[in-house]
This record gives sequence, C-alpha cells and structure tokens, in this order.
Amino acid sequence: MNVHKNARLTPAGRALMVSRILDEGWPVAAAARAAGVSERTAHKWLGRRRRGPSEDFTDRSSAPRRCPRRVSPQRVAEVEQLRRLRMSSPAIARELGMPRSTVGAVLRRLGLGKLSALEPREAVIRYERERPGELLHLDIKSLGKIDGVGHRITGDRAGQSRKRGIGWDHLHVAVDDASRLAYTEVLPSLTGEDAAAFLERALAWYARLGVKVERVMTDNGSAYVSRRFAQTLKAAGVRHVRTRPFRPRTNGKAERFIQTSLREWAYARPYVSSDQRAAAVGPWTDAYNLIRPHGGIGDLSPWRRLNNLLGNNI
Repeated sequence: MNVHKNARLTPAGRALMVSRILDEGWPVAAAARAAGVSERTAHKWLGRRRRGPSEDFTDRSSAPRRCPRRVSPQRVAEVEQLRRLRMSSPAIARELGMPRSTVGAVLRRLGLGKLSALEPREAVIRYERERPGELLHLDIKSLGKIDGVGHRITGDRAGQSRKRGIGWDHLHVAVDDASRLAYTEVLPSLTGEDAAAFLERALAWYARLGVKVERVMTDNGSAYVSRRFAQTLKAAGVRHVRTRPFRPRTNGKAERFIQTSLREWAYARPYVSSDQRAAAVGPWTDAYNLIRPHGGIGDLSPWRRLNNLLGNNI
C-alpha cells in the first residue's frame, strides 16, 4: 500500500491506537491525541475493528462498492470481439447500440484504444556483420545553427524566438557495422550533392584503413534516393540497401551513434557559434574511434576492434 505523504497514521499506527483503546483501556480522546489525529478519526478506525476481526487497517479503494450502470462483462466481451475484427469505435457503438464515449472507455480499459494495439510487436532482431566494410550505415542529423549560448545551457528561454530561422547545419555520419568505426562531417545541406560528396570522402577514408566497403545502408531520405547519390554508389561498385519505411531501428547503429554524438559532443558544452561546434566534431570522433570503448563490443575501442577483425597486430 502506498501511504499518502501527509498521512498521520500507517496501518500499524492505526492498529496500535485501537489496541490502546480496546485492550489497555485508554480514553478515545487520549489515544487520538497520542497518535496525533482527531477523535473522529480514532472513532472511524475503532468502528472498523468492532465490525469484525476480519477488518484490517489499510485504506480502501475510493471506487464505489456498487455501480448499477457498469457495462456488463458480456457487453465488454462483445466490444472486444468486434474490435478484434478491426471495427472502429463508432461502428462498434452503432452495432451494439451503445454510446460512443462508453465504447471508447471500454476500449481504453482493454488496451485497445488504438488499432495498432491489435498488431503483434515485431521481434527485435539484432545483427552484426563479420567483416569490416561488409555494411556501412549512413545517416544525417540536422542541428540548428548557433548564435550565442542557448537555453539548453543557460536555462533562459527569453529571446529564443528572435534566434529562430538562422538556418541549419547537417551532421553526416558513416558507421561500419562490424567495427563501429565512424566517419563524420558537418555540411551545409542534406541534398544529394552533399550526401554523394560525403560518401566519396567516407569511402576513401575507409579505404586508407584497408576497408573495402561492399554495401551502404540508408533510410529513404531525399538525399539518398537522388540520382547523384546513386551514380556515386555505382561508380564505387557499392550496393545500396534501404531500410523499410518507419523502421529506424534497421539502421540502428547510425541512429545510436547520432544519439551518442549529441550527448557527448553537440550538447556536451556551450558553443558560441556553429563554426566552433563544427570544429569540435572531428576531435570528438577521433576520441570515439581511438579511445572510447563501445558497450556492445566489450572494452575495445572501434579502432582496436577494426584491427582485430583485419588481423593487424597493434
């Protein structure tokens, strides 16, 4: 039982007060005064005990004991049966001759207020490629440009509306599935031109480390479905794999990396300008690759993980 924070008595205190009155012969007023409650409260718990030994001293539910207009279990079962036929609540109300508000309340109580509740949850399938370069995750995160230290640091939202509309920076990320080695750039746009140019530089960076990229996974954003991006993939001989719509977890390694970068780089300290923030992403990414261990691959940094997978002795 969750006792109210301002309650004077717990069930044990109520039992002690009643025991003093019935067993030790204390006057009701004295027992109430010792417990720090009114005589009316003392009489209430005393009456509870006198109604029978089966009565306890816990708080009762505030729900009414009788509810003559409650929807019958049979009616609830009919509502659930029709809902599982994917009928809407207005249609169920018309079919059963019930108020729409009542049908809605019943569906919410059953946890079927949304039709999506009828769909079974897909099992989480975790995967990890064996070889570096076998799959490269790409994604973009848009960040508002900075014109002075903002409310995330100062806590002062006054004047925030005046700073709106100054534009966006776009963090482009590439994460190798097997090693988690990451390559990042902050670019002025998320167009196909910038995405394709970023891909070319990312492929060259991984190639210098001895990694030949075979596949690239992206979402269905406009930058990644552009003709320029497709031409870059074709020229590099890389296969393009796209995630299913509304399935960001498929590209989860890039999504997770972006969340980590926001926490440890973008919002980790105050920046006075967008240029200062953009200059800080390179050193942070280097520390992520070389020093920071990844939670999913033990105590190894992505750099050590890559070398182990490539068979390099470092």
